[in-house]
Amino acid sequence: MNEPIVIVGAGLSGLRAASLLYSQGINCNVLEARGRIGGRILSEMALDRPDLGKFDLGPTWFWPQHEPIISHLVNELGLQTFEQHTNGALLLEQSLNEPIQRHVLPEEAVEKSVRLVGGVQSLIDAIADSLPPSTVKLNTCVTAIQMNDHGTTTVEAVLGDGKKKTIRAKAVILALPPRIVAQRITFSPSLPTEFMASLVDKPTWMAGQAKVVAIYNSPFWRDDGLSGQVMSWGGPLQKIHDASPSTGYGALFGFFGIPAKIRQEMGEEKILKLVVDQLTRLFGPSAEKPISLLYKDWSSDHETAVEDDLNPLTKFPKYGQSTITGVWEKNIIFTGTETSFEHGGHLEGALQSAERAVSEVIELL
Repeated sequence: MNEPIVIVGAGLSGLRAASLLYSQGINCNVLEARGRIGGRILSEMALDRPDLGKFDLGPTWFWPQHEPIISHLVNELGLQTFEQHTNGALLLEQSLNEPIQRHVLPEEAVEKSVRLVGGVQSLIDAIADSLPPSTVKLNTCVTAIQMNDHGTTTVEAVLGDGKKKTIRAKAVILALPPRIVAQRITFSPSLPTEFMASLVDKPTWMAGQAKVVAIYNSPFWRDDGLSGQVMSWGGPLQKIHDASPSTGYGALFGFFGIPAKIRQEMGEEKILKLVVDQLTRLFGPSAEKPISLLYKDWSSDHETAVEDDLNPLTKFPKYGQSTITGVWEKNIIFTGTETSFEHGGHLEGALQSAERAVSEVIELL
């Protein structure tokens, strides 16, 4: 049969699965609902200032000493890395009414991580460049997957212009957050009830979060003996890290302690003002006027989050592969960081799950 393997989702898992399939001579198509590749990986430039570099509004770093798959791939693709800056004191803000504390952590307390020159998007672009032209179809939103009485699988999608498209597939790799699959794609015949419940039960990693990057002319906090790391209960940012690129400019990024629903009610303008006020409070007047502010609220991203993801997590999600049985057992394969038991939530988990999915496809063929 000449039908391709259809991969739904052009994030890290989907693109890596496609590159591995093509390396084995297996034809595939990648369908992506967004108008860009990368999924939750997003490296952006400040408006009209490409000289500042790119800044990650999604995942930022990885740990080579613990994550061999991404380390090997980065080396194989010839991508440049640099060590995440952690030298210096950490700031601790327990409340707005208490003095800000400085703590110098023991050297072994902070595990060294590395970042990619040009942001994590450079990894996405390098993998995409290894694929034949027209492999990835953007603005192609999969709405239904059907199997007929003869076992033939078809994928239905809506294109950016509203037209519908049907593609026959040998098998389908779903490289999407499990909750997106459960709520946005119709299956005929239906997936088992227990299996659907397992998809809904897996929170999408970082879907309820937002990230902000404040860019400066230099990482001035380092001159004050600070690492850029902050733990704050004063808010709005709960965790802050040095996000300075390899270009010489400075940057700080932070994650919010404000729940998603409240952020959406407040609006971006008010949130960014609170961010600058907090950075000025923590790092002094030099932080008062950033060159640029980049902001991404993933909870408002339709291709990432569903309503359930707006509820704050109370513990780290339990990730791993859900086992599907019945007629779909050999025709649908799930991948993505949420399907990785060991590295769920990490870039390593996304890549590990892609390797597993491709192994399953090869076994099927």
